[in-house]
This record gives sequence, C-alpha cells and structure tokens, in this order.
Amino acid sequence: MQPLGIVAAAFSALLASVADASTLSPPVLPLIVRNPYLSTWMHAREEPWHKWPIFWEGGELGFGVLASLPDCNQVFPLLGRPHDSLRDDAKDYTVSYPTYGGAKYDASTTNLTFYLPPPDRFSDAEDLEITLSFLSPITPTSTLRQSLPASYLTIYIEGTFDINIYVDVNGQWVSGKRESVIVWDLKQQEAAGPSKGLKTWSVKRQTQQIFTETRDQSEWGELHFTGPLDVRHESGTSAGLRQRFARTGTLQNEIDDAFRSIMDEEPVFAFAKEFKLESNKAAKKSDSVLFTFAHVQDPITQFASARGLTFMRPLFKSWFPEDEKMIKFHYGDFSNANALATNYSEQLRVDAYKSGSTNYVDIVALSARQAMGATSFSGTPESPLLFLKEISSNGNCQTVDVIFPAFPFFLYTNPRWAAYLLEPLLEHQLSGQYPNKYSMHDLGAHFPNLTGHADGRDEYMPVEECGDMLIMGLALVNSMSYDTDEEAQSIWSTVGNKTDFSIQNGKAFALANLGTHNGIAHIDDSWGGGAKGVKQAKKWLGESYSLWKQWTEYLVEFSLYPHNQLCTDDFAGWLPLQTNLALKGIIGIKAFSELAELLDRTGDAEKHRRISEHYINEWQKPELGISRDGSHAKLAYDWYGSWTTLYSLYADALLCFHPSITNSSNTDDAFISSHHGQQEPLKPGKGPNGRSPITKDFIPSHIYKIQSKWYAAVMQKYGLPLDSRHLYTKSDWEFEAAAVASKAVRSDILDRVAAWLNETVTDRAFTDLYMTEGDGGWPPPHFYARPVVGGHFAFLTLERACGGKAMEAFGFLDE
Repeated sequence: MQPLGIVAAAFSALLASVADASTLSPPVLPLIVRNPYLSTWMHAREEPWHKWPIFWEGGELGFGVLASLPDCNQVFPLLGRPHDSLRDDAKDYTVSYPTYGGAKYDASTTNLTFYLPPPDRFSDAEDLEITLSFLSPITPTSTLRQSLPASYLTIYIEGTFDINIYVDVNGQWVSGKRESVIVWDLKQQEAAGPSKGLKTWSVKRQTQQIFTETRDQSEWGELHFTGPLDVRHESGTSAGLRQRFARTGTLQNEIDDAFRSIMDEEPVFAFAKEFKLESNKAAKKSDSVLFTFAHVQDPITQFASARGLTFMRPLFKSWFPEDEKMIKFHYGDFSNANALATNYSEQLRVDAYKSGSTNYVDIVALSARQAMGATSFSGTPESPLLFLKEISSNGNCQTVDVIFPAFPFFLYTNPRWAAYLLEPLLEHQLSGQYPNKYSMHDLGAHFPNLTGHADGRDEYMPVEECGDMLIMGLALVNSMSYDTDEEAQSIWSTVGNKTDFSIQNGKAFALANLGTHNGIAHIDDSWGGGAKGVKQAKKWLGESYSLWKQWTEYLVEFSLYPHNQLCTDDFAGWLPLQTNLALKGIIGIKAFSELAELLDRTGDAEKHRRISEHYINEWQKPELGISRDGSHAKLAYDWYGSWTTLYSLYADALLCFHPSITNSSNTDDAFISSHHGQQEPLKPGKGPNGRSPITKDFIPSHIYKIQSKWYAAVMQKYGLPLDSRHLYTKSDWEFEAAAVASKAVRSDILDRVAAWLNETVTDRAFTDLYMTEGDGGWPPPHFYARPVVGGHFAFLTLERACGGKAMEAFGFLDE
C-alpha cells in the first residue's frame, strides 16, 4: 500500500495518474456521487456540452460550465447546455466549441479535458488546456470524511493567454418538481487552508417535505455550492447571467431576491473566475480554482430502531453541528481527502491489474463510487450506522439481498462499513418488531422510510435472506480475525491505532478514537487484528447470537428442499427447489457452526456442522442439485436439462471452507493414545482466531471444476447468462462465478463484460442486469446505478481472504 501522506507535487502529476487509469468507454460516468440524493452523472459517449448532467434516475440537473476568451469575445460551453441561453445573433460574443480531449476516471475521480484555440494575437501559442476534475473521495481509513455529503470540482487551467470560467447550478438539485418554490442566499466565511475565505450559495425548497421523493429525488435538504472568496458571484435568471458572462466574462456580485419556482424565469446560482495567464514569457502558466458541492439533510431517514421510530441525523453532525463548519472543513481538507482517495485508487489499480487485466482496473474503478453512492452515514461515533437504498429496482431500504452482492466491495475497502450496514437490520429484529422466524428482506418499502414490516409481509425470500445474513456475518468475523497486517482482509483495516477500545466505548465498532496517521488527522482506529479482533467479534456476536441461531434453525428446516419462493433474482419469478438457493442456505448453516464455535457454543457448533455436511452430500446427488451426467448444476432439482450460474460457490471459497491449501499447515492430525493402545485423532485446538482450523473441504473440488468447464461452454457474446431460461445476466453474479473458475474462464468473462461496457445501448449508470446478446440492452426490468456492482470486487476480496491464501486453493482449476 502506498503511504497515505503522499500528495502530488503539482496538479499535472495528479492528472497524469488519473489519465493512465481508464481505457473503457462506459455510456455514463460519475461526476458528483456521494449518496442517493447527491448523485450527478454525465452521458459519456458524446461531448459533455451535448446534454445536461443527470441525476442517477435520468432526470436532468441544471449544472453548466462556460469558458470565455476576453481577447476575442468567444464563449465555449464545457458542461451541460448553458449555451442554449446564448444568442446565435449576438454582436458582442460568438459561441464556439472546444476540442474535447475525452474523459478519464479512477475510483474517486472523473477528469474531463478540453482544448481552446488561441486568439489571433497569440497565433503562435499552443491550445489552452482546461480540465474539470470531479473528486468524490473514497477514503477507507477515514469514516469521518466518507460520511460528508460533499464533493469537489477543481478546474485546472494551463496555457499562455487569459481565460474566464463560469459555473452555475439551478434548483433541480433540491427538488424533482419543476414547480417547487425555492429560496436561496449567499454566505461568506473564513476558510480553513490556503484560501482567504469562502462564498457559499445555499439553495433549498421553501417548504421542506421530509422523507418524500419525486422520481427518487428528495424533496427536503439544502444544496451548498462553495467557492473561494475571490470569485465573482451572481444569482438571477439563467439566460441573463449566461449572456452577461458571454459579453463581459464576469458577474456583478448581485443577489436576485425574488424567490420563485425552479423553472419560473429559471433562477441559477453562479460563480465566475478570471485567470490571468498572459506574460512576457512564452512558458505556459497553470492555475486552478476549487469548488465544492454539499447536499445536507437533517434528518436523513426515519428508522424503526430499538427505541421506536426515530428521526436519524447524519453522522457528520457529531463532529460538525453546523453546516458552515462542515463546509469550511471539507473545503480546507481537499489535499488530505485527495491524498487518501489517491492512495485508495492507486492501490485498487495495482491490485486489480494483478488480479485480472486493464479491463478489470476500469470495471472496479467505475463500480466504486456507485457502490458507495447508495449509502448514507448516520448514528453517532459511539454507534455508527450506514443506511442503504436499493436504487432503481424498487427503492427498498437496507435490502439484505442487495447488501449481500455489494459485500465484496466493503470487505475489500473497509469491513467497518459493512458492519454499519448490518447493524440497523440486527437492531430492528432484536427489538422484536419483525414477527417472522426468518430474516427480513428489507427495513422499509421505500427509502428513506425505514419503518420495518411489523406485519411480516415484506418480499418473500426466507432462505435467501437467512443465508445471506449468516454468510455476511461470518465474512465480517473473518475480516477481524488476522494475526499480521499482511493477512488482513482489507489493507486499510490495519491503519490506525491498534488499541482495543471496545470495552471502554461499550460498542464493538465505535468510532470514538480517531487519530492521526502520516500527518493526516481523523483516521479510524484499526479494524480487528489479533486479540483485539477476536474480542470485537465475540462482543458483536454475543449481543445478537439468538438471531443468528434462529435464522439457522429456519435453514435447517427449509434449505435442503426450498419450497416455492423468490431468490435474490426475483425478476425471474418464483421457483421451488432452486439449486443455487439451497446451496446458499446450506453454506449458511455451515457458517453458523463457525460463529457458534467462536462463542464456545460447542453443542450448537457440532450439531450444525454435522447437519451442513449431511446436507451438502445430499445436495450433490443427481436427484437433487447436479445433472444426471455430472457435468453441471441444474437450475432446480426437478428441472432436468437446465443449468444455472452457481454463484453461491463463491461464499464457500470466501469463508475459507475450501482449506486444501489455505489451511495446509493445520491439517496434520494430532494423536492421543487411547486405553486400547491405539492412536486416535485429536481435534486441533483453537487457533488465534478463536476457532479450530477447518481441515476438510466443505464443497468438493470437482463441483468447482464442472462449473468452470460448463461456463466456458455456455458463454455468450457479452458474458455468462444467469441460467438456461434467458440470455440476460447479472454482472455481480458473473464476477462471483468467475472468481472461483479457471483463469481462462475468468479472463473470458472479463473481456466480454468489457466489450459490453463499450458497446451497450443502455444509457444509465452501470447496469447489473443486461442482455448477453444483441445490443447488450436492458431486459425488463431496468436496473442501473445499483450498489450491487460492489460484487465486481469479488476477485480482489477473495485474494485477500483466508490470510491471503483463498485464491491459491483453486489452482487445480487451471490444471
């Protein structure tokens, strides 16, 4: 891992690192993506001035950027369609178009580059270069920073002649209704950092409608658009401001105080910056300006917690009670946030290239902000929570089978955040507000209303949700169970104070002990490791053990022969005896035996270990999961001639249930002399992780082999179909299946998904459900911008699982 304190010496170095980071051309790219309501994207297959940026759902957002050259009265649109407000017959300016240099991206940054020709009197000069650099930092070592609902736009200029830049936003950022009346003001405050001061436009609905949406956009909350004190500002009718800038290259520092609806003489809120680059020397000069965008909601959700229905505040309010303080900190923290985000992006790039290819580098980079963009941090440092919206599919809250496919991203990036995702589900069900014996599907029918299902009539996926929760529970425990930093599930887990704070804080995963690392403040303490990790895991499990056991008993009764029900792929419909679903439930039972052993519940551990072993032996029989010729897994036990992507195999590998190699040092039986004078095997003692080593493969190797060969045989143009019923696929499950297949199959899937990303006709953020033939479009329904793309991190997560040895266990697939 690169040191956290490294910051590029010049902006050119930063831009170069991002420029090398992307080669694929997805249909849509993230610009400002922090949570379900601050989520701004751009159509990426044409120049950025052809269409307005969009909210993730597809609605336009007023967000325009113009550049003007004072020496020739030319004005150039860079982002959005602000030039629609400019006159074609104007006498004092001319609308021209820049040369677009394209977009580059990494996990946190999207850069758009433009070139402007020199005015006539600078005919020998090179084109001036402008880069719009959007940073929505992923900072796995700093939850405080990740919790801020704010993002950066830095505009970099390099050239030899003067230029003016204009940026505006409108009221579409705070309401999905064009008729909503909005109010606004401009505030100034001192800055933290090199800037002399800050100006902030604050815009909100005049009447706040908390916890309501229009086309998934929130109808409550306030946008804060901030720039340095030396920029010019103005609010007013969009056409008037843009035409004035085109004529004069500046704004008048005036505020329109006639509050009105979003599209009533469309009010916009603008900043303009003058760059003086001309000098007597021929050398290029560079300069930049930093803007920030924050969308603050307080409260952010309502949650049926243990104490009843509660209005939940954003987590950042614990450190910054006033919005102005958060804005000031965030603006002044750019260099630190950028350093932490660059560290993550660079490490991800290195890991992804080693794991797959340059295509894989781009795929996970594109997926990272999308995975985080469905979440909002809440709670307090003593009890943090992370709420999640099931974006685009139905808007459910904290959906278990959406968290589950996203889990590889969180395990790789910061398992602490994975724990914060599970906490609301555990708290609600432990409080007795959910009546069923199986795990709930979600915490509410539509975000942000996490009001539960007191009638127990949430979407019916009982085996799915129980299996998901148990697998995630053990994966989380395993992420805390490592001896050396090299064995950690996440590299970033090892950064920070390694002291065990769980006793004094009362909570296993509290955030109350932030520290400084490499000169950067507000760094989380380390996650797990050694005795600290075992204590954290036991503390967490001990508080919720009754739930884990309750869900397991349900699986004991219903997982081997699942009755007619939905699985996570609910769009495919109800089906009894689903092979992959049964396997997930059986692995869930096995996972519980490990959880029970950690808490010294030896009776529960042995009982459920035996049951899971019996079930997995039954599951393999031709009468059940495997085809009669033994060549592949069936879709359902009684669907002869069918096949399925057996993505539940990934959980077996991730949980270290395939120890042929991963636990090879622990497979030697110890012996004790019996009273008959014979030697009998003695069960190995507990290891440093608080559990006995797993010494026998749970799912036999030949199951992995037959599936890997089968995938190669049924591959289509754009990847591996989900099953034999249709030609559509789910990209998250493709990657989990590929992670436990041969290298050849993995490479083939990667290349086909990359080809789809370049060629698909879909026009929204990375969809996880698409057709593997034809034009790579959507089947019904249309999924996009969903956090399940965290499943694309399956390779990376598996490579760090089991002390970094999990992937080694599957070398036999390449023989």
